[in-house]
Amino acid sequence: MTQSYVHSFHIPVMGTAFTIDTPIRVARFGISSVMSIGDDELCEVMRKFHAESVGMAYEPIKKWEPDYRARRITSYLNLVHDIVQIQIERLKNEAFEPGTELTQYFELLREGTPLRSAYDQMLAEQDPNRKIKLQNELREQVVPGYLDVNIMTKIDRLNYTKYGELLPEEFSDALSALRGFAESKLEASIVFSAGFNRRLYAYVEHFADFFPDEKGHVKKKVILKVSDFRSSQTQGKFLAKKGIWVHEHRIESGLNCGGHAFATDGFLLGPILDEFRKHREQLSNELLIICNKALSDKQKVTYPNLPYTRVTVQGGIGTYSEDRFLFEHYGVDGTGWATPFLLVPEVTNLDYPTRLQLAATSRDDLYLSGISPLGVPFNTFLGSQSEQQKLARIAEGNPGSPCPKMYLVSNTEFTSKPICTASAVYQKKKIEQLKSLMLAPDVYQAEFQKVVDKACLCEDLAAGALINCNLENGRPLKSAVCPGPNLAYFSRIMTLSEMVGHIYGRWSVLNGAYRPNMFIAELKMYIDYLQNEILKVLPTPTEKQVKYLLEFKSNLVDGIVYYKGLIPQLVRETKNYQETMAEELNGLFNELETLMNKYRPELAGELPSVAAGAK
Repeated sequence: MTQSYVHSFHIPVMGTAFTIDTPIRVARFGISSVMSIGDDELCEVMRKFHAESVGMAYEPIKKWEPDYRARRITSYLNLVHDIVQIQIERLKNEAFEPGTELTQYFELLREGTPLRSAYDQMLAEQDPNRKIKLQNELREQVVPGYLDVNIMTKIDRLNYTKYGELLPEEFSDALSALRGFAESKLEASIVFSAGFNRRLYAYVEHFADFFPDEKGHVKKKVILKVSDFRSSQTQGKFLAKKGIWVHEHRIESGLNCGGHAFATDGFLLGPILDEFRKHREQLSNELLIICNKALSDKQKVTYPNLPYTRVTVQGGIGTYSEDRFLFEHYGVDGTGWATPFLLVPEVTNLDYPTRLQLAATSRDDLYLSGISPLGVPFNTFLGSQSEQQKLARIAEGNPGSPCPKMYLVSNTEFTSKPICTASAVYQKKKIEQLKSLMLAPDVYQAEFQKVVDKACLCEDLAAGALINCNLENGRPLKSAVCPGPNLAYFSRIMTLSEMVGHIYGRWSVLNGAYRPNMFIAELKMYIDYLQNEILKVLPTPTEKQVKYLLEFKSNLVDGIVYYKGLIPQLVRETKNYQETMAEELNGLFNELETLMNKYRPELAGELPSVAAGAK
């Protein structure tokens, strides 16, 4: 199936289930999206649901069958591919009339693009024969969006047989998921997110589809989701040494995003984008030399010319002017819009009551939590069904989850095999340990809260999709959801056309609440994050911790100086907007200075002086 980037935006992966079937929902309109393939049980359940919905055959792949995890993922991705192909053929045969999906395909396109201009020309054509000719030409240009997949590289549990025997490494969670994608029909990309997994990256070279064919075409591509330029360099070189080309660097804000938040050391999104803008060609040239040598050593086809590598950005984008500025100033090839699509039932898979909760959420309800068993800050909101269930278990004296899926097992403090810190088994043992330490009441309560704060993300992030599709798994289903802070400015259920129209500047679906520029919002989050990092190490920080905090602060100051110089280039914004942004930068700089001065004695030593340009 021929694919192309029809739209300038994509829909990133959201949780394990919110975009699990988004391609079935929107790929026929040329919109690219990303499915999580970390949960093979969910893939199998959704395969049965969608196969039966369209009248296709379904043969279950049962747990403990040989290589069941990879086979479930392959089968689900093949089904999604087949459904989208059928949808595309059906759409192309529709009439150019109001209300048809063929018409919607073209009307969703951004004005001024070649394909939208060709459609507008067809509408304006008066000659009937010429109009039919133009319509047929348009039909030939209808292609689906990309059906990409995501692996969160940190989730790579080793697995056992039904009889408790340890399986070889290639049956780990991440490697099995990669194999499931590699053996599917998809011509798409795999997004590696959440860090560097050498075992996983080394496994990529086992599959021919990741290498160029005789014509230089790569059927399955690699996208790195990163939070800074150095990560792209390090991971890109490792893959290049295997002969694997990185076809896209997908930059995500460290904090102004949904789900797990991987903060940088105070490096802000604007300066990071600027570094990519300045050095992307140099990076590609370096990687090409390494990659072609590896391909030659393997006696494989080399790249005769420098392959084009996309650079895209996501995290906190909320307006048309912000979106366009990223294209015009930084030269990005695409933008990712995620959280607002949680309010679009046509796009994401989520139960309606939770969607209504999200529509009513304010900025104060959205917070960076400690609920993830991975120990990584996790964006969520107050009052979710998952949180209510967790609090009820605590009140009943039975904290923790039964841990039915065990994807996030990592702790061996009390057991020989890793268990999850959100599990009832772990929390019971940890609380017993705390009680035995005879801690002061306030210290005990603080430590107790850290233990019981963890939630079962494996189960609860998938629950919303199951509830929405009226599916059961024999367990109590309570939704967890992981919106980014940007949700606070979108407050109603929307249609696909409304949301795409907002992205392309046809209208605004913002709720009217004051919304700072995306760069300002991220800066504020980083200052709050720094304060929490300081509080973690007090009252007696080590020399290494002090050095980290001071460097973090210095990087934030450099970012403020950068943004002060950037304001005049925000030509799509009004003078009042620019003046307000300058005032906010000054205010945040003062807030940062006040914060650091407050803890100057504890941090010891001389704090770095502030560049005059920040004042």
